[in-house]
Amino acid sequence: MTFFSRKNGALHVEAVSLNEIAERFGTPTYVYSRAALEAAFNAYKDALTGRDALVCYAVKANSNLAILNVFARLGAGFDIVSGGELARVIAAGGDPAKVVFSGVGKSAAEMRAALEAGILCFNVESAAELDQLNAVAASLGKKAPVSLRVNPNVDPKTHPYISTGLKSNKFGVAFEDARSLYRRAAALPNIEIHGLDCHIGSQLLDPAPAAEAAEKILGLADELAADGIHLSHLDFGGGMGIQYSDEAVPTAGEYLAAILKLTAGRKEKLLFEPGRSLVGNAGLLLTKVEVLKPGSEKNFAIIDAAMNDLMRPALYDAYHDIVTVNDSSAPMQCWEVVGPVCESGDFLGHARNLQIASGDLLAIMSAGAYGMTMSSNYNTRPRAAEILVDGATVHIARKRESVSELFALESVLPA
Repeated sequence: MTFFSRKNGALHVEAVSLNEIAERFGTPTYVYSRAALEAAFNAYKDALTGRDALVCYAVKANSNLAILNVFARLGAGFDIVSGGELARVIAAGGDPAKVVFSGVGKSAAEMRAALEAGILCFNVESAAELDQLNAVAASLGKKAPVSLRVNPNVDPKTHPYISTGLKSNKFGVAFEDARSLYRRAAALPNIEIHGLDCHIGSQLLDPAPAAEAAEKILGLADELAADGIHLSHLDFGGGMGIQYSDEAVPTAGEYLAAILKLTAGRKEKLLFEPGRSLVGNAGLLLTKVEVLKPGSEKNFAIIDAAMNDLMRPALYDAYHDIVTVNDSSAPMQCWEVVGPVCESGDFLGHARNLQIASGDLLAIMSAGAYGMTMSSNYNTRPRAAEILVDGATVHIARKRESVSELFALESVLPA
């Protein structure tokens, strides 16, 4: 099914024209398709048919309550990395008993909140965290359910900023230290071992590294069983990539096939933590051309969205397709698509051939993941609105911020 299509010369999200959304809600605005979200989740669900498995959506990819609620209604679990994300999941109707808590720097307060909420598991990333979690659980008279996030030292072949499974990364427990740390965990009175976890990176397009990591994790699980440590689940993380340009992207079934083959006949429940692959291509950033500034070396199309709205191009030199919302008779020219923020790195796209005029609407595609969640108020710019389209229905998932809201928590010095 096509969730974004051109009808009568105008780009639509499901049955709603982006012109209508711009007129009603202004720009820049994030726009998501509910049908695209559901189709992406169901692709994982279908691939896991017949297996004891749980898909835990990685909240960091897009934490809007409306999106979390869509996944909660589909039976999803959630992968969180902060107490704030836990509060969002609960507010959105998610089940805390399906939550796994990852992250290298969980505070004692976050641990307490998660224990009191009754989460499924903590993905512990260091010996120090294990000791702190044991102490926090003891103070509450509880046992903390844990997995160790083990670093398998597998090269995920992705951007270095989103690689998480190598020895040089800050994440996880070194593979060679994991077995002894599990023995230590087994001896702690307020720790209960539930599983084994790994996550090697993001925007993974080749299933082979994930399968290589899974093979190492399964070998470790068998060694732990020999030590008398039996696991109830195996968490293989997330990271499957999406198509931003012309990349060849596996389906969920193709990506998981090798892992499912390796785990055939095992008793442990299987957990997966997809984020980008569930939301990335379910959203776009709608923006307007403010000024066209032709130059002797480059032509600049200055839009009302900026690096504070979509950080990925400036941060990773990431590519997002940029298309016109309406058919245009303007001449085709090569443009640097940039924002109004006071930074030379404020760009959304380099050297794009577009037929545009001042005032035209553009759609920055594949912006459903790591868009709004990484946005900021740099230059005192209110963050964008978020709209969720469901067929012909438009839901305001987040209203646009006002300038006054940006400094409502601040105060000037007394006279």
